[in-house]
Amino acid sequence: MEAKEGRTNTSKRETPEVGDGGDPGLGNTPVQSGPAPASPPLPVALALRHIIPISPHLEAGGVTRGFFAPSHAMDNSDKKKCTEAIPARWILAVLGCVGFMIVYGLKVNLSVAIIAMVNHTAVAALSKEHDSHHDDTHALLSDNMTGEAAMDECGNVAKKENLADGPFIWDETVQGIILASYFYGYIVTQVPGGWVAEKFSAKHVFGVGALINAICAILTPVAAQTSYIFLVIMRIIMGIAGGVTLPGMHVLIASWAPPAERSKIASTIYAGMTLGTLVCMPFSGLLAASLDWTAIFYVQGGLSLLWYILWLIFVFDSPAQHPRISRSERKYIEESLGTVVKSEKPPVPWRSVFKSMPVWAIIVAHTCNNWGWYMLLVKLPTYMRYILKFDIKANAGLSAVPFLCMWIFTMLLANLLDELRSRDKISTTFARKLATFLASMPPAVCLIGVTYVGCNTDLAVALLTLGTMFVGGMYSGFLSNHIDIAPPFAGTLMGISNTFATIPGILVPSIVGIVTHGNQTVEAWRFIFFITLGIFTIEAIFYCIFGSGELQEWAKPKPVKEEGEQQKLNDMA
Repeated sequence: MEAKEGRTNTSKRETPEVGDGGDPGLGNTPVQSGPAPASPPLPVALALRHIIPISPHLEAGGVTRGFFAPSHAMDNSDKKKCTEAIPARWILAVLGCVGFMIVYGLKVNLSVAIIAMVNHTAVAALSKEHDSHHDDTHALLSDNMTGEAAMDECGNVAKKENLADGPFIWDETVQGIILASYFYGYIVTQVPGGWVAEKFSAKHVFGVGALINAICAILTPVAAQTSYIFLVIMRIIMGIAGGVTLPGMHVLIASWAPPAERSKIASTIYAGMTLGTLVCMPFSGLLAASLDWTAIFYVQGGLSLLWYILWLIFVFDSPAQHPRISRSERKYIEESLGTVVKSEKPPVPWRSVFKSMPVWAIIVAHTCNNWGWYMLLVKLPTYMRYILKFDIKANAGLSAVPFLCMWIFTMLLANLLDELRSRDKISTTFARKLATFLASMPPAVCLIGVTYVGCNTDLAVALLTLGTMFVGGMYSGFLSNHIDIAPPFAGTLMGISNTFATIPGILVPSIVGIVTHGNQTVEAWRFIFFITLGIFTIEAIFYCIFGSGELQEWAKPKPVKEEGEQQKLNDMA
């Protein structure tokens, strides 16, 4: 791959010429003074300043290279507004990040809550045989049913704990149905969610999806106390609502993220998936231990409702619809995206989509990477417990380190790639391929390495941390690529790729269970990890060959000028 190949037709807008007091792409055309739209409420803006730093270059009025990096000069009035408030696109990014924290937190919190919900004593009494290798959750419980001490082959003495009993007598089969039911709904709304977001309102598609998840979380205790069937139905509804959030957000990013900042904004938003898992797991355990299992759903669901209010107030579908955005920010976004002249939205060219190799590159990368991600997220801790005898519960803080490192790596890589692209050092195509390669091959090598560390748990944790950290490259890689190749259909394309990518979430537990059933050995797990290595390799090779950061011909809409809107923008100049 060459760093300079494949520049998109928006590359000139990514590094605009800036005149004295002018806007990007307008040379020395000064910005006329006039009544400015109201800025966002100052308390919210000041609070967000502590979350996302503003580059000091912004206050100097020059081309910034900090995290916000708007890449354009401003007159004195605009400088004052930007130093007093967070840009509207970054308010969207922060609230979008929190939104994904909510969706993914409510998605995984049941895996913690169910331990406190189940009556383990009654389940054990009803079971005639205990196969500790058949089901991960059941194995964790049966290992801890007694208070005896045991020594493993590495010479470690593990003190086992007693688990408190909950009210529900759900055997491992019922628990598996409950935990998997979310995905039954999640997989069916990906493409419809993207289509609705493109046709109507991406803001409301994402917001209502998260809202329904919050309401269902609050109703979860009632559903569980009625019947596990009602709980399964509730989780399916949550999956249906959660399935529209990713394609819905992709449509928003396509409308708000300038090409020069696309990696940063997308990575900030999608990092909420990692943060949601990172925060929710220990927080759920704390609520269950301090109060009871119902508090997990009431507290998290209630806090999510507060977020929805902020989402309604501060987020809009496009800069043109935002009543408080500064004139300079709106012009910068619309000029960089080429939306000064309105375009008639064409129907999805389905034949061209499925004949496009860049689209298939995204689908293959998304699906293969999710296989590895689910392996790291769900099954590698199982390997560490049963093969390395590593007590993850006793080291809960340590188990969060990989996700923290992943978040840090995600943000640093996104900032670096956008910086290099804005300076014309690398192309969008090269940036996407590099990030996707980092999200595939280093994690694969780390997985294989884990099977050769023997009883060295410190090295195993180090490899797990590195592998999980590098997976964060996906946010600046293929997950941002839909917007590059087809901005008008970004939601639909995300829905298509995420539909395929949901399949590994169903297959990974089943295949690992089949291979390791009654055979929890290093050799069995090494076989599984070599399969994962092969899948990661397919991802890297296929995407590096067929991936592209170029706007595709079939995605270029026919422009239709709207004189009124054009005149309004000319008046700003």
